[in-house]
Amino acid sequence: MNLNFEPQDPPPRPDRLVVLGTGGTIAGRAAQRDDHVGYRAGEVAVADLLDGIPVPPGWRVQAEQLAQIDSKDIGPGVWRLLLARVRDLLGQPDVGGLVITHGTDTLEETAYLLQRVLAPTKPVVLTCAMRPATALVPDGPQNLADALVVAAEPGARGVVAVCAGRIHSGLALRKVHHYRLDAFDSGDAGPLGLVEQGACALFQPWPVAEAADCSRRPVWLDRLLGPQPWPRVECLFSHGAADGWLVRALLAQDALQGHDRPDRLQGLVVAGTGNGTLHADLLAALREAQAASLRVWRTTRCASGRVLLAGSSPDPIPPVALPPAQARLALLLDLLTA
Repeated sequence: MNLNFEPQDPPPRPDRLVVLGTGGTIAGRAAQRDDHVGYRAGEVAVADLLDGIPVPPGWRVQAEQLAQIDSKDIGPGVWRLLLARVRDLLGQPDVGGLVITHGTDTLEETAYLLQRVLAPTKPVVLTCAMRPATALVPDGPQNLADALVVAAEPGARGVVAVCAGRIHSGLALRKVHHYRLDAFDSGDAGPLGLVEQGACALFQPWPVAEAADCSRRPVWLDRLLGPQPWPRVECLFSHGAADGWLVRALLAQDALQGHDRPDRLQGLVVAGTGNGTLHADLLAALREAQAASLRVWRTTRCASGRVLLAGSSPDPIPPVALPPAQARLALLLDLLTA
């Protein structure tokens, strides 16, 4: 038998980077060029933001305006658009990476959600600005240029954020300052790396998929992209004189409106003091919430560190090693597969 096999050409190298615009301060305008707080977010088109930004050699850049909002107002509507579009683009062979321009207020939530639900094997880089596009010295152009460098980096993968020259994992990212240009850190883990003079210097591996999420990811996508409301999860804080009134008010409202609604309250995340400690009166109310079939998790309101358990006895309010906003999304995802 004579078998002749023609040599196969290798698949072409991806050469397209897609930049998705969602608004935020990076796309903001102010009446005065020295005004860094009185601007209107989400006014400059992402295509205009890219004007004059250097493109990594060997790549072409495409811009898409997916949304144009102040990120403090983000919710399931924009998140659905992002999840669907990012998933679709990642599946296109010529797309090597994505950049998402985003507001800083909820950037840590979007990054966490995208990484947990999609766990991309290509880079998805969120970037931002602390000064509007109209500032005398805007920080957005450099952040956007750095984000393109990271998206084009060989071997890059997963959801990361790039701000002020630092590369942060989407799973560890948190906003720690309301005004300075270097507004983010990665907690105790530290940044993944830096962008210096147009090149990446990596300190830690790129984010990868969590093994426990692999079987749940198709269910998450089906539910998150579907027409049903997402599970409602609220965040609360423990503090001096926290008497549990807010918890009981939420329970009363939910009982009044009916427990069979698709948008009913299903979970609570409470940010405790110190090592996740809770005021005794608040704890009593949270136990009532658990008795009413609500899932309750706790974390710490401290800027760094995680809740540590004492001994081996089960904890009535399970602790999670996430800041409050990300813990809310983690519980939301958990409820989707409960």
